[in-house]
Amino acid sequence: MTASYYLRPIALVDSPQSEEGEAIRLAGGLVYASRFALIERSGGKVTARTRYSVPELRAALPGLPEAAQAQFENLQRVHPPLQLGARTVRLETPQVMGILNVTPDSFSDGGQFMDDPEVAHAHAAAMVEAGAAIIDVGGESTRPGAAAVWEGDELKRVIPAIERLSAMGAAISADTRRPAVMEAALAAGAHLINDVSALRHDPRSLEFAARSGAPVVLMHAPGEGEDLHADGKYDDVVLDVFDWLAARRDAAIAAGIARDRIVLDPGVGFGKSVADNLALINALPLFHALGQPLLLGVSRKRMIGALSNEAAAHRRLGGSIALAVKGMEAGVQLLRVHDVPETVQARDVWRGLRDAALTDFSQLVA
Repeated sequence: MTASYYLRPIALVDSPQSEEGEAIRLAGGLVYASRFALIERSGGKVTARTRYSVPELRAALPGLPEAAQAQFENLQRVHPPLQLGARTVRLETPQVMGILNVTPDSFSDGGQFMDDPEVAHAHAAAMVEAGAAIIDVGGESTRPGAAAVWEGDELKRVIPAIERLSAMGAAISADTRRPAVMEAALAAGAHLINDVSALRHDPRSLEFAARSGAPVVLMHAPGEGEDLHADGKYDDVVLDVFDWLAARRDAAIAAGIARDRIVLDPGVGFGKSVADNLALINALPLFHALGQPLLLGVSRKRMIGALSNEAAAHRRLGGSIALAVKGMEAGVQLLRVHDVPETVQARDVWRGLRDAALTDFSQLVA
């Protein structure tokens, strides 16, 4: 049976000088990794785990499997900016993606921005002013148990919102899994396709996304059909999601989507238990070994309520910020959130701490 390998960063530091240069810059960002675990898996079971410092890993690398060598290179990959219309979204620091739901039944803010275009426009403008790099417009709820939306209704919901955002000059993401909506959204001024089915829901999606040239977000969800939350069974949720995302990345590249236009999302909350979600979030640094920018969507999700006396969705700001900071600490490039001003403030303070660490030369040996 062929073994699979996973190179997971297990020790992160604030700056390379804190380890006297023996740390690698993770994914071109402001996070540095100094120790790694090479995990071997066969038949769905972990069969070996070997730990390395950076010098030890560099010395051992020529004798390690090709997968481990490729993942070490991927961990150090510097990602180019996303060019979204006139806006350039740089990825060396975390960027905030603001959520605009124009649907009646989203778990957190369903209906709030659907019936009054002026309210939706004002909210989107406020998110851009507060520092959102991208506005993600969605017209279909993907919460557990949500009814599927007819394509025509989805178009009626999202296209007017995208047109107004485009007139504003915003960078726009279309949160959809239907190629007709993707096409209309891009024509209306959207720049990025965010597909929670990873371009699986419709067989035409891969071909259209490749032809469009637009960047895409591929998210993990275990369900094959309308219910994205179905079939959430894992031997090891972290490694299973890693393998699944690697396969979708490869399928997208094979279909003609340029590698530097693919963003990956581990799909926290989709067909996963609270324990599964916590494991994924703790393992986020591993996913840089896939060689793509990462998006993390954890804002106001049910796991926060489960960990905080079942707090209602609108009372999950503290947990949302805690998880966003955890994502920043793991080097995640894009944070999809409801609470833009608060997340941007947390990001800016986090960035200040990182900048200070990089200029603190007292950590160097005299």
